[in-house]
Amino acid sequence: MSQTVITLYDIRSTIPQPWAPNIWRIRFILNYKRLPDRTIWIEFADVESTLRTIGAPAASHRPDGRPVYTLPVIVDPLRSRGSPAVRSNVDDIAEYLEATYPARPIFPEGSRAMQALFVHYVQDIFVKPLLPIIVPLTHQRLPERSQAHFRRGNTSTPNAIAMGGQQREHAWTAVKEQFNFLAMILDKNHSDGSGVIAMGRDVTYADFAVCAILVWLEKVSPLDCWARIRDWNGGRWARLYGRCQEYMDVY
Repeated sequence: MSQTVITLYDIRSTIPQPWAPNIWRIRFILNYKRLPDRTIWIEFADVESTLRTIGAPAASHRPDGRPVYTLPVIVDPLRSRGSPAVRSNVDDIAEYLEATYPARPIFPEGSRAMQALFVHYVQDIFVKPLLPIIVPLTHQRLPERSQAHFRRGNTSTPNAIAMGGQQREHAWTAVKEQFNFLAMILDKNHSDGSGVIAMGRDVTYADFAVCAILVWLEKVSPLDCWARIRDWNGGRWARLYGRCQEYMDVY
């Protein structure tokens, strides 16, 4: 494939399709905007060294000032092959792609503030009770080298110890509460939309943030987590997944 495409860096795993939700947000945008792209797969243990090599900025910094290198990262040579743009941090990448390639907008005029609030809720509140369930399952699907990287404590990812029995069902109750709340909010769009899409009728960054979590569940735990959730709230989550499915190509 020609190198004049946007390169998206993603996590290598043992399942056929990618799962990482923050990276899926960017893949959704690339596909929605019809931008040519390719994926480079790397293991968790190689993330920092790889990103330093390509000159990617740190996604954030620890309290002591040390840089934190995480995915997604893109390298975009479409505007300048001699000096490609390298961007990190999922929200910063989304803003960059919208500003650089405004056709087929993911931030309709006047929606940025409300979408930022919505996405903040999704990534900091909505998904939180799901993490003790899905993170251990995800850990099991990483290559052995990446699992060893976690066991050595080289990451701040939540504990990868699986829950069982009653504790797990209590966790599912908390997950269901968050899905019920978000369904109640989205239902307010029934008068001027489908009640599935955050902005009413056309998909936006907010929808990609939610659907990226659904993809994570479907890829990592199709017969348990996704089988439970897809039919909740009248099947709205399966409908949202279906609405975004045309933007799920992986290159």
